[in-house]
Amino acid sequence: MTSNAFHLAQGHAPLLVSIPHLGMALPEEVRRDLTPEALGVRDTDWHLDTLYGFARDMGASVIGARVSRYVIDLNRPPGGESLYPGQTTTGLCPTESFRGEPLYLPGRAPTDAEVQRRRAVYWQPYHDALRAELDRLRALHGQVLLWEAHSIASVLPRLFDGKLPDLNVGTNDGASCAADVLEAALRPAADQGSPFTHVVNGRFKGGYITRSYGQPASGVHAIQLEMCQSLYMNEEAPFEYRADTAAKVQPLLARMLAAAVAQVQSSAPAGR
Repeated sequence: MTSNAFHLAQGHAPLLVSIPHLGMALPEEVRRDLTPEALGVRDTDWHLDTLYGFARDMGASVIGARVSRYVIDLNRPPGGESLYPGQTTTGLCPTESFRGEPLYLPGRAPTDAEVQRRRAVYWQPYHDALRAELDRLRALHGQVLLWEAHSIASVLPRLFDGKLPDLNVGTNDGASCAADVLEAALRPAADQGSPFTHVVNGRFKGGYITRSYGQPASGVHAIQLEMCQSLYMNEEAPFEYRADTAAKVQPLLARMLAAAVAQVQSSAPAGR
């Protein structure tokens, strides 16, 4: 299933992988107003469809954005309010990059009317498809795991101090996912000898999708994973995928998803 806002591959397992910052498309009516810096779409969650390619073999559904987060951020509230009050972040239609560079030419930032147009054309279709797929999988299985896949440069002084831990897990301080499902997902990452550092509900607690759709009492468990891009790619342009380094973290990601899904399935109502 495809649209100008997203692509969706439907699976059969109780698992939906959402990649809302995967897109790189800049429609012409937006592109003409952008700065040269913005045209490089540096803040993309690069290559996550490739990194999570194994999820399709697990039977997962996968939904990914087509348009760049510079057009509209699909993981922000529709009203644009901050999810991290008091901290530096970017909005629904961001006007600055993660590094503080202007994304729009002088006087060309989107008007309120333009923000609402983008919300209708790109934001709403993604969320409609996300909700419909969760409902479909929940009808099949009773319980479903929504895995929010994200990545970010490992060092961004404007957003956080020092280097991020490798794996940053967010569950809105425990509200978006049952404790036993989170524990299952974390167990592989916490194994003795794991070369990867991790933190739970640290700088990244989960964005709008995690916070809004994660409702364990209603059968949807949402976990966001914000991972350092250095684990699988070069963080400087042209942002190449590194199959050699990705091969080290992919088995861990697969174990994390499989363990969480198994726990979700064990909690499903009898007869599913």
